[in-house]
Amino acid sequence: MNRRAMVSLAGVVAVALYAVWAAVQIFVLNPLAAAPGLSLDEVYAEMAAVGETMPVGFALGVLAVGVVIAIVIAVLGMRADLDPEVLMLLFLIVLVLGAPAFFVASFAPGMSLADTFFISGADASPWAAPLYITSLLASAGIVWLVVRLARSRPVAVSVA
Repeated sequence: MNRRAMVSLAGVVAVALYAVWAAVQIFVLNPLAAAPGLSLDEVYAEMAAVGETMPVGFALGVLAVGVVIAIVIAVLGMRADLDPEVLMLLFLIVLVLGAPAFFVASFAPGMSLADTFFISGADASPWAAPLYITSLLASAGIVWLVVRLARSRPVAVSVA
């Protein structure tokens, strides 16, 4: 497997794992933390009893956008013969954008939990932290990679 293919595979897997962890946080870990002592079934039953729902489709749709973008980057990167470091940069950008996507995806479920259990709509579970840390590290990776690319590829400047 060539380097471009390895970066593409790693990028798609990283983005997919981010999306899966975000979904687990939104639909399992956060509801359990929002109502300590209740099982997940009991949390969802309490929500239904007060007329609240867990907007699964919207949240999964938002999270799926990142995965689709990663797959498109991988396919186009392979077809366009993109430099592996440029591909890596694109995947890092998608991971950085995972944090705002997670916020958007978790907003309505968090509000449903807040309305049901009279808590804030913020994450009750500490397990959202790995998502934010991953996005932060991806930001640092972008800076590192841009500096590296700038140093290795001199820019030609012409004065007219």
